[in-house]
Amino acid sequence: MIEVNERIKQVRTALNLTQQEFANQILIGQSSLGEIETRGRKVNKRVIQIICTQFGVNEDWLKNGNGEMFDAEKPDTRKEHLINIYNQLTKPLQNCLIEHSESLLRVHKENIIIDKNEQ
Repeated sequence: MIEVNERIKQVRTALNLTQQEFANQILIGQSSLGEIETRGRKVNKRVIQIICTQFGVNEDWLKNGNGEMFDAEKPDTRKEHLINIYNQLTKPLQNCLIEHSESLLRVHKENIIIDKNEQ
């Protein structure tokens, strides 16, 4: 039977996040997350609640394996968070954020092309 620790890893991989990215968003260290995922470290209620709230995970699924992984009505909170940050910035800083985002997108696209050429 799959335990909560394994379901946490399933959530992280479904979201396509590294351990570091996921750990940052649930306010624990990457090494703690690694111990949860690989060594079966006990998961406290606070971590479960944060995962469910932050990523729209069905709490019954996470704890017991019942139902679907994600609550259907939950939006992608990462997008909301980014929009909230953007809205709090001054216009010049909003422009800077857009420029940086465009640069990241260019690098991402270049890496995809490189990866395809190496295959």
